[in-house]
Amino acid sequence: MTKPGLADVLPLSPLQEGMLFLALYDERSVDAYTVQLGFDLEGRVDPAGLRAAGDALLRRHPNLRAGFRHEKLSRPVQVIPHEVELPWQEADLRDGSDQARRTALDELVERDRTRRFDLAAPPLIRFTLARLADERYRLVATLHHILLDGWSFPLLVDDLFELYAQRGDESGRPKVTPYRDYLAWLSRQDRDAAAKAWRTALDGVTEPTLLVPGAGQRVDRMPEEFSLELPAELTERLTALARSRGWTLNTVVQGAWGLLLSSLTG
Repeated sequence: MTKPGLADVLPLSPLQEGMLFLALYDERSVDAYTVQLGFDLEGRVDPAGLRAAGDALLRRHPNLRAGFRHEKLSRPVQVIPHEVELPWQEADLRDGSDQARRTALDELVERDRTRRFDLAAPPLIRFTLARLADERYRLVATLHHILLDGWSFPLLVDDLFELYAQRGDESGRPKVTPYRDYLAWLSRQDRDAAAKAWRTALDGVTEPTLLVPGAGQRVDRMPEEFSLELPAELTERLTALARSRGWTLNTVVQGAWGLLLSSLTG
């Protein structure tokens, strides 16, 4: 039974429980699970239409409206209200030189990225639309990873821009499978069998997980980033490999990175 104003109250998946623990472990640090999706838009853009698409996205996917409660509870829950107001901001950065605009955009995006979400106060997603020229924009979606996994990001993006094309009308979109259906499926899985499979896979591993010096210290900034643009052909091959194995593209890249570190460190 849900309270008035609430659409649903659901348990958390194990992955969500882990992210909630990490987010609450040190609430004064920068939350590394605050992630951003950025899109360069060119041509005539309708800011009101984009905002309407964002509103429709939250109506269409109840789990995007989730807030997470844990105090005075034996197990945390995610509470989904019927309605939430989409946090939306616009910035006009057309003044100044190209370098000044890039700097202003970087600062705007970084401020938003380092601003923590209150996981108990949904929605845990917000949008920023920055206008860089008369027909050039940057749209940034900032959200907490506890809402979505890597598989879901492309679906979110596809839905957002399809809804924009339809000016927020979701009547032509396919029906969404409720997140509660996934949680129900998850609850039926044989956890003992899964634990046995992992014990077998990790049999013989005796070394502990190595942490970098100072890993327990509070972090007041996001990790540094290094960008490398891959050729389109290589990206397509990596994507095909991931799809053929049932992996995410991130899993492939992280696996390659792990193998490289292993070869370098012995």
